[in-house]
Amino acid sequence: MQSLSVFQSLWAMERRSAIQPELSLEESIERIAETGFDGVSAHWFDRGYVRRLHSLLRSHGLKAEGQCFPKSVDDLKPVLENAAEYDVAHICLQPDVRLRRIEDCLPLLEGWQRLSDEAKIPAYIETHRDRMTTDLFFTLDLLDQRPGLRLLGDLSHFLVGREFAWPVSAEHHAMIQRILDSSWSFHGRVASREQVQIEISFPHHQPWVDLFMDWWDYGFRSWRRRAGPDDTLAFTCELGPKPYAITGRDGEDTTDRWEEALLLKERVTELWARTADN
Repeated sequence: MQSLSVFQSLWAMERRSAIQPELSLEESIERIAETGFDGVSAHWFDRGYVRRLHSLLRSHGLKAEGQCFPKSVDDLKPVLENAAEYDVAHICLQPDVRLRRIEDCLPLLEGWQRLSDEAKIPAYIETHRDRMTTDLFFTLDLLDQRPGLRLLGDLSHFLVGREFAWPVSAEHHAMIQRILDSSWSFHGRVASREQVQIEISFPHHQPWVDLFMDWWDYGFRSWRRRAGPDDTLAFTCELGPKPYAITGRDGEDTTDRWEEALLLKERVTELWARTADN
Protein backbone atom coordinates (compact mmCIF):
# COMPACT_ATOMS: atom_id res chain seq x y z
CA MET A 1 0.00 0.00 0.00
CA GLN A 2 1.27 3.48 -0.82
CA SER A 3 1.95 5.67 2.20
CA LEU A 4 2.78 9.22 3.22
CA SER A 5 5.63 10.28 5.51
CA VAL A 6 5.39 13.79 6.94
CA PHE A 7 8.73 15.30 7.95
CA GLN A 8 9.53 18.42 9.94
CA SER A 9 12.39 20.67 8.87
CA LEU A 10 15.05 21.13 11.55
CA TRP A 11 15.78 24.57 10.07
CA ALA A 12 12.13 25.41 10.79
CA MET A 13 12.69 24.50 14.45
CA GLU A 14 15.00 27.51 14.84
CA ARG A 15 13.31 30.29 16.80
CA ARG A 16 15.71 33.23 16.25
CA SER A 17 13.93 34.99 19.08
CA ALA A 18 14.94 37.47 21.74
CA ILE A 19 12.25 35.99 24.00
CA GLN A 20 12.23 32.23 23.48
CA PRO A 21 15.45 30.23 23.92
CA GLU A 22 16.59 27.96 21.14
CA LEU A 23 15.85 24.26 21.48
CA SER A 24 18.74 21.85 21.56
CA LEU A 25 18.95 19.27 18.80
CA GLU A 26 17.86 16.64 21.30
CA GLU A 27 14.85 18.72 22.39
CA SER A 28 13.83 19.36 18.79
CA ILE A 29 13.99 15.67 17.88
CA GLU A 30 12.01 14.69 20.97
CA ARG A 31 9.31 17.27 20.21
CA ILE A 32 9.10 16.14 16.57
CA ALA A 33 8.80 12.49 17.58
CA GLU A 34 6.21 13.13 20.30
CA THR A 35 3.87 14.93 17.90
CA GLY A 36 3.81 12.13 15.35
CA PHE A 37 6.08 13.33 12.57
CA ASP A 38 7.73 10.54 10.63
CA GLY A 39 11.12 12.17 10.29
CA VAL A 40 13.16 15.33 9.77
CA SER A 41 14.76 17.27 6.96
CA ALA A 42 18.35 18.28 7.67
CA HIS A 43 21.72 18.91 6.02
CA TRP A 44 23.53 15.67 5.18
CA PHE A 45 27.06 16.77 4.26
CA ASP A 46 28.81 17.30 7.64
CA ARG A 47 29.75 13.79 8.71
CA GLY A 48 30.03 14.56 12.42
CA TYR A 49 26.63 16.23 12.50
CA VAL A 50 25.05 13.46 10.44
CA ARG A 51 26.42 10.80 12.79
CA ARG A 52 25.01 12.60 15.84
CA LEU A 53 21.66 13.29 14.21
CA HIS A 54 21.29 9.74 12.89
CA SER A 55 21.80 8.35 16.39
CA LEU A 56 19.04 10.58 17.76
CA LEU A 57 16.67 9.74 14.93
CA ARG A 58 17.25 6.01 15.29
CA SER A 59 16.45 6.11 18.99
CA HIS A 60 13.07 7.68 18.16
CA GLY A 61 12.32 5.60 15.07
CA LEU A 62 12.46 8.63 12.76
CA LYS A 63 13.55 8.90 9.12
CA ALA A 64 15.50 11.65 7.38
CA GLU A 65 15.56 13.72 4.24
CA GLY A 66 19.16 14.69 3.58
CA GLN A 67 19.70 18.15 2.12
CA CYS A 68 22.72 19.27 0.12
CA PHE A 69 23.80 22.21 -2.04
CA PRO A 70 26.33 20.96 -4.61
CA LYS A 71 28.08 23.28 -7.04
CA SER A 72 29.68 20.44 -9.01
CA VAL A 73 29.00 16.77 -9.74
CA ASP A 74 31.71 15.65 -7.31
CA ASP A 75 30.18 17.72 -4.49
CA LEU A 76 27.43 15.10 -4.25
CA LYS A 77 29.82 12.22 -3.54
CA PRO A 78 30.42 12.82 0.21
CA VAL A 79 26.69 13.38 0.72
CA LEU A 80 25.93 10.00 -0.84
CA GLU A 81 28.69 8.39 1.21
CA ASN A 82 27.06 9.73 4.36
CA ALA A 83 23.66 8.60 3.09
CA ALA A 84 24.94 5.10 2.41
CA GLU A 85 26.17 4.76 5.99
CA TYR A 86 23.44 6.79 7.68
CA ASP A 87 20.16 6.04 5.94
CA VAL A 88 18.00 8.67 4.29
CA ALA A 89 14.61 8.44 2.64
CA HIS A 90 16.04 10.53 -0.20
CA ILE A 91 18.42 13.38 -0.95
CA CYS A 92 17.04 16.89 -1.45
CA LEU A 93 19.49 18.42 -3.91
CA GLN A 94 19.51 22.20 -4.29
CA PRO A 95 21.78 22.81 -7.32
CA ASP A 96 23.82 25.78 -6.09
CA VAL A 97 24.61 27.17 -9.53
CA ARG A 98 23.07 30.01 -11.53
CA LEU A 99 23.63 29.04 -15.13
CA ARG A 100 21.88 30.95 -17.88
CA ARG A 101 21.91 28.30 -20.61
CA ILE A 102 20.03 25.00 -20.48
CA GLU A 103 22.88 23.16 -22.21
CA ASP A 104 25.28 24.14 -19.40
CA CYS A 105 22.97 22.58 -16.81
CA LEU A 106 22.59 19.18 -18.47
CA PRO A 107 26.06 17.76 -17.62
CA LEU A 108 25.47 18.55 -13.95
CA LEU A 109 22.03 16.97 -13.90
CA GLU A 110 23.30 13.91 -15.75
CA GLY A 111 26.27 13.56 -13.38
CA TRP A 112 24.15 13.83 -10.26
CA GLN A 113 21.67 11.32 -11.66
CA ARG A 114 24.47 8.89 -12.47
CA LEU A 115 25.89 9.10 -8.95
CA SER A 116 22.41 8.70 -7.45
CA ASP A 117 21.73 5.64 -9.59
CA GLU A 118 25.10 4.07 -8.74
CA ALA A 119 24.51 4.59 -5.01
CA LYS A 120 20.88 3.45 -5.30
CA ILE A 121 19.89 6.50 -3.25
CA PRO A 122 17.23 8.78 -4.79
CA ALA A 123 18.28 12.39 -5.23
CA TYR A 124 15.57 14.88 -6.19
CA ILE A 125 16.28 18.36 -7.61
CA GLU A 126 14.52 20.98 -5.49
CA THR A 127 12.70 23.88 -7.12
CA HIS A 128 14.18 26.84 -5.26
CA ARG A 129 15.07 30.48 -5.76
CA ASP A 130 18.72 31.45 -6.32
CA ARG A 131 19.45 27.94 -7.64
CA MET A 132 19.51 26.32 -11.07
CA THR A 133 15.72 25.99 -10.75
CA THR A 134 15.08 29.56 -9.64
CA ASP A 135 12.77 30.35 -12.59
CA LEU A 136 9.64 28.43 -13.51
CA PHE A 137 10.10 28.88 -17.26
CA PHE A 138 13.76 27.80 -17.12
CA THR A 139 12.81 24.72 -15.10
CA LEU A 140 10.14 23.81 -17.64
CA ASP A 141 12.81 24.11 -20.34
CA LEU A 142 15.01 21.74 -18.32
CA LEU A 143 12.12 19.26 -18.27
CA ASP A 144 11.86 19.57 -22.06
CA GLN A 145 15.46 18.41 -22.30
CA ARG A 146 15.29 15.86 -19.49
CA PRO A 147 11.66 14.63 -19.25
CA GLY A 148 12.64 12.06 -16.61
CA LEU A 149 14.15 14.65 -14.27
CA ARG A 150 12.91 13.96 -10.74
CA LEU A 151 12.06 17.13 -8.87
CA LEU A 152 11.39 17.95 -5.25
CA GLY A 153 8.54 20.42 -5.54
CA ASP A 154 8.60 23.56 -3.41
CA LEU A 155 5.93 25.57 -5.18
CA SER A 156 6.23 28.63 -2.96
CA HIS A 157 9.32 29.78 -4.84
CA PHE A 158 7.62 29.71 -8.23
CA LEU A 159 4.51 31.52 -7.03
CA VAL A 160 6.39 34.40 -5.46
CA GLY A 161 9.10 34.38 -8.14
CA ARG A 162 6.61 34.76 -10.99
CA GLU A 163 4.11 36.80 -8.93
CA PHE A 164 1.12 35.06 -10.46
CA ALA A 165 -1.92 37.28 -10.81
CA TRP A 166 -4.99 36.39 -8.73
CA PRO A 167 -7.00 34.43 -9.57
CA VAL A 168 -4.33 32.12 -10.95
CA SER A 169 -4.86 31.62 -14.67
CA ALA A 170 -5.41 28.28 -16.37
CA GLU A 171 -2.08 28.78 -18.14
CA HIS A 172 -0.20 29.13 -14.86
CA HIS A 173 -2.05 26.21 -13.30
CA ALA A 174 -0.94 24.07 -16.25
CA MET A 175 2.68 25.09 -15.71
CA ILE A 176 2.56 24.20 -12.01
CA GLN A 177 0.86 20.91 -12.82
CA ARG A 178 3.74 20.02 -15.11
CA ILE A 179 6.13 20.63 -12.21
CA LEU A 180 3.92 18.48 -9.99
CA ASP A 181 3.90 15.69 -12.57
CA SER A 182 7.71 15.55 -12.22
CA SER A 183 7.80 15.90 -8.40
CA TRP A 184 8.68 12.89 -6.27
CA SER A 185 8.68 14.68 -2.92
CA PHE A 186 7.37 17.99 -1.60
CA HIS A 187 8.36 20.83 0.68
CA GLY A 188 5.40 22.53 2.26
CA ARG A 189 4.80 26.17 2.97
CA VAL A 190 2.14 28.55 1.68
CA ALA A 191 3.15 31.64 -0.25
CA SER A 192 1.26 34.56 -1.68
CA ARG A 193 2.21 36.32 -4.89
CA GLU A 194 4.26 38.81 -2.82
CA GLN A 195 5.61 36.77 0.12
CA VAL A 196 7.27 33.37 0.18
CA GLN A 197 5.76 32.32 3.51
CA ILE A 198 2.49 33.58 4.97
CA GLU A 199 0.67 32.67 8.17
CA ILE A 200 -1.63 29.77 7.32
CA SER A 201 -3.74 30.26 10.45
CA PHE A 202 -4.78 33.81 9.53
CA PRO A 203 -8.31 33.76 8.03
CA HIS A 204 -7.55 36.32 5.32
CA HIS A 205 -4.86 34.01 3.93
CA GLN A 206 -7.31 31.17 3.34
CA PRO A 207 -7.47 31.69 -0.46
CA TRP A 208 -3.74 31.05 -0.70
CA VAL A 209 -3.99 28.04 1.61
CA ASP A 210 -6.75 26.65 -0.60
CA LEU A 211 -4.61 27.21 -3.70
CA PHE A 212 -1.72 25.21 -2.28
CA MET A 213 -3.98 22.45 -1.00
CA ASP A 214 -5.43 22.14 -4.51
CA TRP A 215 -1.95 21.99 -6.01
CA TRP A 216 -0.83 19.35 -3.48
CA ASP A 217 -4.02 17.39 -4.15
CA TYR A 218 -3.07 17.29 -7.82
CA GLY A 219 0.54 16.43 -6.93
CA PHE A 220 -0.41 13.59 -4.59
CA ARG A 221 -2.74 12.07 -7.17
CA SER A 222 -0.09 12.40 -9.87
CA TRP A 223 2.51 10.73 -7.62
CA ARG A 224 0.14 7.87 -6.81
CA ARG A 225 -0.22 7.11 -10.54
CA ARG A 226 3.55 7.15 -11.15
CA ALA A 227 4.86 5.47 -8.00
CA GLY A 228 4.99 1.81 -7.12
CA PRO A 229 2.22 0.10 -5.11
CA ASP A 230 4.29 0.06 -1.89
CA ASP A 231 6.21 3.35 -2.29
CA THR A 232 6.22 6.17 0.27
CA LEU A 233 5.80 9.85 -0.54
CA ALA A 234 7.61 12.35 1.69
CA PHE A 235 6.15 15.77 2.49
CA THR A 236 8.27 18.15 4.59
CA CYS A 237 6.67 20.92 6.64
CA GLU A 238 9.14 23.76 6.13
CA LEU A 239 7.86 26.90 7.83
CA GLY A 240 11.17 28.68 8.13
CA PRO A 241 12.31 31.23 10.72
CA LYS A 242 12.79 34.90 9.92
CA PRO A 243 13.37 36.32 7.38
CA TYR A 244 11.12 33.65 5.82
CA ALA A 245 8.65 34.11 8.66
CA ILE A 246 6.91 37.47 8.77
CA THR A 247 7.79 39.36 11.95
CA GLY A 248 6.30 42.27 13.84
CA ARG A 249 7.87 45.50 15.07
CA ASP A 250 9.44 43.54 17.95
CA GLY A 251 11.24 41.20 15.57
CA GLU A 252 9.20 38.20 16.75
CA ASP A 253 7.12 35.87 14.58
CA THR A 254 3.56 37.05 14.02
CA THR A 255 2.33 33.49 14.59
CA ASP A 256 3.41 30.28 16.32
CA ARG A 257 5.22 28.46 13.53
CA TRP A 258 5.35 25.20 15.47
CA GLU A 259 1.58 25.19 15.90
CA GLU A 260 1.20 26.02 12.21
CA ALA A 261 3.52 23.12 11.31
CA LEU A 262 1.25 20.80 13.28
CA LEU A 263 -1.78 22.30 11.49
CA LEU A 264 -0.09 21.79 8.12
CA LYS A 265 0.77 18.20 9.05
CA GLU A 266 -2.87 17.55 9.93
CA ARG A 267 -4.22 19.13 6.74
CA VAL A 268 -1.76 17.28 4.51
CA THR A 269 -2.47 13.94 6.18
CA GLU A 270 -6.20 14.45 5.61
CA LEU A 271 -5.52 15.42 2.00
CA TRP A 272 -3.47 12.28 1.43
CA ALA A 273 -6.32 10.12 2.71
CA ARG A 274 -8.74 11.79 0.30
CA THR A 275 -6.49 11.06 -2.68
CA ALA A 276 -6.68 7.32 -2.03
CA ASP A 277 -9.64 7.20 -4.42
CA ASN A 278 -7.30 7.98 -7.35
